[in-house]
Amino acid sequence: MIISRIIKYPALSILFVAFLIASCKNTENKIERSEPQKNVNKITVAFYNCENLFDTHHQPGKQDEDFTPEGKYHYTQRIFEQKLHNLATVFQSMNSEHNNLAIAGLAEVENDRVLQDLCSQPELGDKHFRHICHAGPDPRGINVGFIYDPSLFILLNEEIVPVIFTGTGHRSHGRDILHIQGVLDGDTVHVFVNHWTSRRKGEDESERKRVQAAQANKTAIDELMNVNPNTKVIVMGDFNDNPTDRSIGVVLAATGNKNVSNSIALYNPFEQIFNSGEGTEKYRSTWNLFDQIIVSGAFLSDKAQHLHFNKAEIYRPAFITDHKKHDETPKRSFAGSRWMNGYSDHFPVLIELAK
Repeated sequence: MIISRIIKYPALSILFVAFLIASCKNTENKIERSEPQKNVNKITVAFYNCENLFDTHHQPGKQDEDFTPEGKYHYTQRIFEQKLHNLATVFQSMNSEHNNLAIAGLAEVENDRVLQDLCSQPELGDKHFRHICHAGPDPRGINVGFIYDPSLFILLNEEIVPVIFTGTGHRSHGRDILHIQGVLDGDTVHVFVNHWTSRRKGEDESERKRVQAAQANKTAIDELMNVNPNTKVIVMGDFNDNPTDRSIGVVLAATGNKNVSNSIALYNPFEQIFNSGEGTEKYRSTWNLFDQIIVSGAFLSDKAQHLHFNKAEIYRPAFITDHKKHDETPKRSFAGSRWMNGYSDHFPVLIELAK
């Protein structure tokens, strides 16, 4: 079952719109402005694992005590504010270098409030980002989120795709997949934001859960393609699997072959990047490319006055890189429990769409 909330745009008088907005509490972030979309030639789409973007308050029922002033990480308001600033500078830099950062998926964000605080950072002031985050079942309280520039992206619908784990004699819930539908510079697109089960307990033991998460996302995509085979889909996330692993290459059926034969196929530009030896995070001297953005074939075949895939890259500017290590890994927030004034233990990834 998919849990959905649809945002509609009826033809309302100005007075009624004013009444509606005034009478709806805590929803101003979800109501689109009537400003026209920019008409641009290139659009940037990004994904970033924010490495434990928590607020400083314990959320009852969640195992987030480490990220409080009294907890393991001595996570004070000063550290939280510095982390917000650090992450905001990454998005600011990305927008400056690539122009028109329109949408970004995020992983390891605690709640709607931390995204609101992130979007309110002065470094992002001119973007007027809006944000979406649903509280999910993760025991630590980490979720996926989505931010967007309303001058480039009109939100139409947001929903969660539940991930249910089976096969061990009982059912359990994984982190929800966030499904966003909107108009991106004139084109209707569907975006899925994922954060699959980590390999902390071993790759083989956790693979079953990543495969089932992939199947949940694939089922949601297939439902869209059955209605319209030319649907433009973007799948992004920290998959905790590489592009050549079973969950991505077989279950999700994403290929590194750009010459896909039809619009319903999924193209993964990060497979070639991974095969070249690059990655977004390093574990025990091995680079992994767990963070990926995948597009449907419609982004490859439909090029006449519509957005199409142009290029993909791992975004690794010098300031978010740890130069003390010979292989230049991500400059992470913490080393053990010590605050390092870093950014994340993952590099972000991005794709460029062009007209």
